[in-house]
Amino acid sequence: MIPDFVDLGGSAPWPVLPPGVHDATLAEVSARFATTPHRVWLFGGFVRATEALLGAGCTSIFLDGSFITAKPHPGDFDGCWDVVGVDPQKLDPVLLDVANKRAAQKAKYFGEMFAIQLPLNPGLLGFFQTEKFTDQPKGIIRIAPDAQKGATP
Repeated sequence: MIPDFVDLGGSAPWPVLPPGVHDATLAEVSARFATTPHRVWLFGGFVRATEALLGAGCTSIFLDGSFITAKPHPGDFDGCWDVVGVDPQKLDPVLLDVANKRAAQKAKYFGEMFAIQLPLNPGLLGFFQTEKFTDQPKGIIRIAPDAQKGATP
């Protein structure tokens, strides 16, 4: 379940999820955040990226960025995924393309997905769990491997 937003106050421009990693299905993410035509469009890209990762054996996918905040018109989504167990032969090479600030990822999926290795390299998860204007802790969403059921981008 995705919790209600919290207002961090200060220089935080919009409410965010409370601190922690919140498990959710794609259907729950859709119901909560794909609430305008633009957000539906962004969510469609995230679903395609998730399907590509799951098809390659990924078991841990995280969603972050202004898409999971109260920002009225987020520019994209940000996320990361654990490389452990992923078959590189089945992986969309675009998900590893970091050239030009991940331009190919943004063009294909409308957002950025960063590769991480858990538990050895959890640094990016910590970065994602920090609100960039206040440096206060905030939440992110983890998509379970079987959670793609019921998504309707």
